[in-house]
Amino acid sequence: MQNVVPIAWLAAKLASDGDKPVIVDCRFDLADPAAGKAAYDDGHIPGAVYMHLERDLSGPVGEHGGRHPLPAADSLARLFGQAGIGNDTVVVAYDDQGGAFASRLWWMLKYVGHDAVAVLEQGFSAWKRAGYPVTRDVEPHPAKAFAANVRPDMLLSMREVKERLHRDDVVLLDSRDGARYRGEAEPIDPVAGHIPGAKNAFWKEGLRPDGSWKTPAEQQARFGAIAPDKEVVVYCGSGVTACPNVIALIDAGFRNVKLYGGSWSDWCSYKDNPIATGEE
Repeated sequence: MQNVVPIAWLAAKLASDGDKPVIVDCRFDLADPAAGKAAYDDGHIPGAVYMHLERDLSGPVGEHGGRHPLPAADSLARLFGQAGIGNDTVVVAYDDQGGAFASRLWWMLKYVGHDAVAVLEQGFSAWKRAGYPVTRDVEPHPAKAFAANVRPDMLLSMREVKERLHRDDVVLLDSRDGARYRGEAEPIDPVAGHIPGAKNAFWKEGLRPDGSWKTPAEQQARFGAIAPDKEVVVYCGSGVTACPNVIALIDAGFRNVKLYGGSWSDWCSYKDNPIATGEE
């Protein structure tokens, strides 16, 4: 299954007589955590269930682990099963923020062994502009059994990242905008800068101006300075907007891509961790 599907693909699936995918609305606003659910209540793709970044797709926040820690695998299995997602269910996730939050759900499903998942290209507003149906009705899906089959090689801890610093066979990729990467601005986390040795690849550079995703060849050009045999460790502020870059890297042909789940908000919570600023 493609990692990103166009809105016409989903519309055709919903209009067909075959099995319908489970659609997950992941809209969210970091500045207003209630805004995504309010937007869902105001109108969503028919059949969509809502998953909240902080209540559903994050675990409890502690001293370390970052602003959006990953939930335990058994918690994710319960969440997905209650949403009507079984191990063979096709899932399509969407948001209205360029795919950032939908990609988080994509990654989490992949992490617990579920491959039949895609991000909806361009998101809800494009769906609505195209004239496809929108509803306020909530249609609960019958619960299904979901068995988590965790893929631990997809995820790195802070200590595992620290062990990889300055290794020739590893590339650290910071997915935040350039000003945050360089340490010129930090509107969210208490410390500015980046992990030493990391290169910057702002996640939104994987999209075109209309919000569509760049082709695999275009993604390859974005990451052309990275040798394809390297291990690529991707991070952002809290492990969310790194996920679109994970998709872009996989689409570009990279096969050894890992997420630093806690990301910068976890890294800078350890006072002894080194911090770099400026370009590298």
